[in-house]
Amino acid sequence: MKYVICLCLIVATFAACKEEPPKETVSEIEIEKDVELEELYNLMTGTFNSERQATLDTNYRDVTLHMYPIWPDREGKWLYMEQSLTETQEEPYRQRIYKLSRENDSVLRSDNYSIPNAGLWACKWQTPEFFDRLLPESIELKEGCEVLFKKTPENTYEGKTVAKNCLNDFKGATYVKSQVIISDKQIISWDRGFNEKDSLVWGAKKETVQKSVSN
Repeated sequence: MKYVICLCLIVATFAACKEEPPKETVSEIEIEKDVELEELYNLMTGTFNSERQATLDTNYRDVTLHMYPIWPDREGKWLYMEQSLTETQEEPYRQRIYKLSRENDSVLRSDNYSIPNAGLWACKWQTPEFFDRLLPESIELKEGCEVLFKKTPENTYEGKTVAKNCLNDFKGATYVKSQVIISDKQIISWDRGFNEKDSLVWGAKKETVQKSVSN
């Protein structure tokens, strides 16, 4: 009987002394990053120009492209983009905001937004905090003009618009096709407008190659 009582006391003492594993706090839980999304975001960030292509082919102008992060505290990965002739960078002819996100397991997505009073934001890529004044609800999503990216075995990201979804009426076009290849050295892009008969009405005969100059 004494043996049974002693054994019970030992078991009870051991159970009382046994420590419970510490509970994880939110700060201690490691949130897995989307490596591909982060990589694409970094590859798109910087300044690029087509000086070399323009030197070799007079059909192309020397164009400079600036893309820099904005809104770091908002959900998603945001970039401000402006494009201009290199000789007149203070007068960009295209300004957009891009939002990068994950579409599915193998596809990344870049949504395309237009900016109200775009001229007010020209050259502000140099001071990205300036965009804190721009309300998210004031930018306009260009429906159907998202570019979907996939990573290739060559470690590039190839993207394009979907079917005829990106509507456009420039020079008699009804839709735009955009294609882009992004690597650690350059951005290759090709934008073309087509009419309702799928005939080309505007756009370059081949891709524009813009080399990274600061990325």
